[in-house]
Amino acid sequence: MTKIVSFLIVLAMIVQVIRPFDVPGFRKRADAWKLVLVGIALVLVTAVIRPD
Repeated sequence: MTKIVSFLIVLAMIVQVIRPFDVPGFRKRADAWKLVLVGIALVLVTAVIRPD
């Protein structure tokens, strides 16, 4: 699951750099770092709630 989330975040970062999303907070190309923070948070949440 973490690999899928990581792949989707990397894909979103590439799209953000090529053509920024028209969402408040993501209107500039330089806002790709915010996607990194969201991705790290999602991976951590996935790792915490994953059953062993």
